[in-house]
Amino acid sequence: MLSPVDFFTDLLNPDLRFLPKALLVAMMSSLVCGVIGTYVVLRGMAFIGDAVAHAVFPGLAVAFVVSGNLVLGGAVAGVLTAILVAVFSQNRRIKEDSVIGVFFVAAFALGIVIIAQAPGYSGSLQQFLFGSITGIPDEDVVTVAITGAILMLVVFLLHKEFVAVTLDREMARSVGLPVFALDLALYVMVAIAIVISIQTIGNILVLALLITPAAAARVLTDRLGVMMLLSPIIGAGSAFLGLYISWSLDLPAGGTIVLVATAVFLLAWLFAPRHGVLAKLLRRRAAPIEGEDDADGIGLEAVPVNGAKR
Repeated sequence: MLSPVDFFTDLLNPDLRFLPKALLVAMMSSLVCGVIGTYVVLRGMAFIGDAVAHAVFPGLAVAFVVSGNLVLGGAVAGVLTAILVAVFSQNRRIKEDSVIGVFFVAAFALGIVIIAQAPGYSGSLQQFLFGSITGIPDEDVVTVAITGAILMLVVFLLHKEFVAVTLDREMARSVGLPVFALDLALYVMVAIAIVISIQTIGNILVLALLITPAAAARVLTDRLGVMMLLSPIIGAGSAFLGLYISWSLDLPAGGTIVLVATAVFLLAWLFAPRHGVLAKLLRRRAAPIEGEDDADGIGLEAVPVNGAKR
């Protein structure tokens, strides 16, 4: 296995220009997904993230067939599907998960049909499904950087509103917040975050960048501000370490990044100071009679707004 010094030497090697570019895109994608994934985890939207990850596929397929920009094609398809899910979910006779199931399966099927018409079908399908981090063009690096910056700006501007809707939708509606518009904005942001990450780890694994770091951060803290800081740090750290391991051992980069993030989640689940399995066992042994507040901190009622305890 390469030493860290050798890895940094390779990053600076002009003959390996693709390596620092791959690392930059992986870390930028992980930072963006880490922040937006915080809302996804708190709202229990993992299925929506999965749906959008599949929904961008036809856009990627169309862009590939016409030799267009993959990020733009995926973004258009993801945003359209997010809008459809948000609109159809307003009809309470059909639950949100059912609407999501209908659209993401249809979108993925459409992508399969479209890409099957392109030459080199098998190879291109593998690239979409599992990523091609070492083959990212320079213009896509710029696109990811600009798009990520815009998403972070929207998070900064709408953070309080997103938190209010996350904590209590009916209360948010009663104080005049546009709940539907905020839902739509968040769905679109999830779609775009997924699109800029697909080339890093592929369509199948992209949900892990959105969910796993945020889930690990949620186990580690009850405070929303700290969670939103920890999640992108865990995501970016997993991207860096995963790429280092994959480069050293000649492993698939996307899968290695996801496994590193999963390992961080498992460590947090076991050893988190308050909500870890070990901490709970120690508290039970220390106070077997008095009992223990065994809240796992996942419930929204444990999330403070603007640093204030609820």
